[in-house]
Amino acid sequence: MLHFLIATHGPLASALISSAKMVFGELQNTSCVSLTEEGGIEQFKQDFNTEIRDIAGQVEGIVVLCDLECGTPYNIACTYAFDGSFPVPVEVVTGINFPTLLMTADFVEESDPASVAQTLQQEALNTIVVAKPVSVEQDDDF
Repeated sequence: MLHFLIATHGPLASALISSAKMVFGELQNTSCVSLTEEGGIEQFKQDFNTEIRDIAGQVEGIVVLCDLECGTPYNIACTYAFDGSFPVPVEVVTGINFPTLLMTADFVEESDPASVAQTLQQEALNTIVVAKPVSVEQDDDF
């Protein structure tokens, strides 16, 4: 079983989870940690550490979904992903969006976070589209 930890700047993570609850329902094995102006980097480090360590004892792996490559949430998450002594494998995917978050529901029962991270990255590419009018040909046979 996997856990998905959403880590973002500001209230984005909690807003994504709240929106998912509205359109999908409760996402199992999903939680969030946010970097806030009030708490700053040190508070985020503490919150992230507490959350990821609490999760680690309950799952086979963790996929952290971040908002911005090289931002603080991403950098902190990578310290756990690249720590060979962390109790479970951790993968970090950046560029979280709403469709990608909803996709995680299909992967909770998986056990390989690396494979799931790769799949989410590839599938996320299909979630960003440019709107174009739909051309409808009218049938003269009413």
